[in-house]
Amino acid sequence: MKVPLLDPARGNAPIVEELEAAASRVIRGGKYILGVEVEEFEKACAALIGVKHAIFVSSGTDALIVSLMALGIGPGDAVGCPSFTFFATAGAVARLGAVPVFVDVLPDCLTMNPNELYDVSNVLDGMKAIIPVHLFGQCADMEALRSFSKATHVRIIEDACQAIGASWEPCSMAGATGDLGCFSFFPSKNLGGFGDGGLVTTQDDELASRVRSLRVHGSRETYFHDEVGGNFRGDALQAALLSVKLRYLPKYEAARKRHAFIYLAQVDNPLITMPPVVRGKHVWNQFTVRVADGRRDALKAFLANRGVASAIYYPLPLHEQKCFIKQYGTWPQSELASRECLSIPVAAELWDEEIQYVAECLNEFRGSP
Repeated sequence: MKVPLLDPARGNAPIVEELEAAASRVIRGGKYILGVEVEEFEKACAALIGVKHAIFVSSGTDALIVSLMALGIGPGDAVGCPSFTFFATAGAVARLGAVPVFVDVLPDCLTMNPNELYDVSNVLDGMKAIIPVHLFGQCADMEALRSFSKATHVRIIEDACQAIGASWEPCSMAGATGDLGCFSFFPSKNLGGFGDGGLVTTQDDELASRVRSLRVHGSRETYFHDEVGGNFRGDALQAALLSVKLRYLPKYEAARKRHAFIYLAQVDNPLITMPPVVRGKHVWNQFTVRVADGRRDALKAFLANRGVASAIYYPLPLHEQKCFIKQYGTWPQSELASRECLSIPVAAELWDEEIQYVAECLNEFRGSP
């Protein structure tokens, strides 16, 4: 049996007529940048996440960049980031001339370790913000991180690019508790678009106004610019298509959860550690197992031989990337995770029998390809 990591075309097939109708509406309407389609999508996202403001932007990376700009982060400012995450979290900081300061992750859920922040901030001048990442669909410890923020006056940008719909406690959604939240609609995400797209969320009226201005070159009135922003505008076509898929997000969430619980119930292999649900609502953007003692790559090869796709997120922590190599500190959990983690199929469009086949393969693994 061949099992892909994900198959967006298969996932979109049941609603293709709705998607085509939405695309045709935009094409015939002639408004392709911002406009009503974007505004309606923003309202729906704000209602889902429980925020006053949701601003559609061009990508998840641009959501991070414009959020940092809205907080006034610039050259020389220190911004705390987990070392075990996708590059964009720290790359957005560096692009503004600010300094990403890498923080190790917790050993269970692999999100930012709040205790490490106190050690870092005590030896740094100029830390202005932190960017906790809700990794693989599970929220970081926002209660502890908010306590740190209150004690130090450091601002919080939630990187919720992998976690739309997740919550860290029953009434606290990802993207609703920091100063700003950032989401991605890259096709592999739980709410995946048809290209790039992103979202910035906030409860703060002033920050929302700045983000809206910054996404159109720092302009609140056409051709009049209060500051230098960027071209972070969202496309009407992407917003229209995502609005269709947003209605099906609960169905997609339920399928991912069902697939995750098949693994949790059926996989029983001492060589493989299942991902824990540490807090709140996990939305399973990735199902990431851990394989110790240098056997991760053997499991990847073993699965490939049986037709099962998998991926390594992430093979090199950020503090070891060539562009950031001058960092000082220790990050043992990030380094261990980069050697042990392997993500296996969990996408909503996959069939239960495919997931069960993967579970059988995991149980058959004995440590060699």
